[in-house]
Amino acid sequence: MGTVLSEINDSTLYAEFLTGDNSAYDRLMLRYGDALTMYLKGFLYSWEDAEDLMIEAFARIMVKKPRIEEGSFKAYLYTTAHNLVARFYRRNKRKKVFSLEDFEEQAGEGNINPADREADQGPFESAWDDEKKRIVRKCLERIGDEMREALWLFYFDEMSYKDTATVMNVSLKKIDNLLTRGRKRLKEELEKEGITDAY
Repeated sequence: MGTVLSEINDSTLYAEFLTGDNSAYDRLMLRYGDALTMYLKGFLYSWEDAEDLMIEAFARIMVKKPRIEEGSFKAYLYTTAHNLVARFYRRNKRKKVFSLEDFEEQAGEGNINPADREADQGPFESAWDDEKKRIVRKCLERIGDEMREALWLFYFDEMSYKDTATVMNVSLKKIDNLLTRGRKRLKEELEKEGITDAY
């Protein structure tokens, strides 16, 4: 069933949902629900809150049935979730900060492994294995919130520059800058921890 899910693209599934096929929407939730919950947990204090906002993000799209540009469902979904986090923090009078606390166990389960990506993976590819996961997370926590979120979206959630910029509501130039600075800072932090083969 997993191969069937990956063969049908998001736009096709969303179009099927718009014509009344609710099972197509269920398939989109299966495809992105866990990854979106992990992304949301980066902002929130509990998995329950992250799960609630994940469900709310999907529900908003399901109810509103917005027109979504071809190939942009994932970016639209994450942008919706990102906006829900901002609203959550406005209501709770807290500052929105992207954190990776408690991610080392979840990220090691195989569904978000940046080593599977194409060439030029930066420090992630050489550092992401069982004995180094904790060090990578600790180093990521030391860099700025925006850099950390950009790295997460681009490497872990495998978004394009354009989609990462859309979700974070910043320019492509700023994303390029955040990723360049983030990779450099992460490499420096990894080197402090004795990981010198990061590139």
